Amino acid sequence: MSFYSYKNANPACCPGTVNGNVLDGLNEKICIQVQRVYDSCLQQQQLTGVEVQITSYAQVVNNCCCATNPCCGNEQETVPPTSAPVPPITFESCRSSTMDVDITNLSVERLCDRPCFARVRGNIQIPIDILFTDSRCIEYIGKGVITVSRDVLLAVPDESIVPFTLEGMASAVCVAGQYIGNNTFKLTICVTIVLKVLAKVEILVPSYGFCSIPPCEEFADSVCDEFFSLPLFPPATLCDENNFSGTCTQSGCNNCNSCNTCSGCNRCSTL
Repeated sequence: MSFYSYKNANPACCPGTVNGNVLDGLNEKICIQVQRVYDSCLQQQQLTGVEVQITSYAQVVNNCCCATNPCCGNEQETVPPTSAPVPPITFESCRSSTMDVDITNLSVERLCDRPCFARVRGNIQIPIDILFTDSRCIEYIGKGVITVSRDVLLAVPDESIVPFTLEGMASAVCVAGQYIGNNTFKLTICVTIVLKVLAKVEILVPSYGFCSIPPCEEFADSVCDEFFSLPLFPPATLCDENNFSGTCTQSGCNNCNSCNTCSGCNRCSTL
């Protein structure tokens, strides 16, 4: 099972929505070590004409037949290239290879007129994978990096023994691109960047106690599971004639203020 499986016998002991008073069951205060986010900001923009040079590449191999299997494109692996790409090179697509990014030339300048804020500047290094084919229709994937400069205001905590850090995460996807030679592509790319002010802290939080971890549910094509999850008896459906009004125009239908099986009327129906 999982915490959220309908087979779980004791959902009250698992994470999820609280039914009733949220304070019921709180029995202790615990100290946990976490990364606290003091401030964060998001920027999204379209970058046009970005030149990215690939530093390495590999050959893409499909593990299924595109003509007969719909999995094509999802079952890919890379192998060392058997030969270099033969021009002309055709751009196919690109996207970021990871959400984690490096920040270079980072500068944090506190502002005298805004004591809680600082000017944060740096270059965000976003790793991307570029998919392309050569004149032989052999598919390759190249590794590159997009550099995006950022100059933003963020709230930063006061000095302490445990220092704060600045981290980023990013996602990028290409809208268009073309090969311009010398292992370089010119790209139009949509970029989302999140900058965060973090510190590892110990924080006191209320607790319901330790999780009760259910056993794993083995995957099986159990066709009866959905049927067995239905209620044993049909739920009662109250047919209140006061809830219906209007007139049914369908031939052979009574007025809609009665409870019958006339289709096209918004009312209860009886079998």
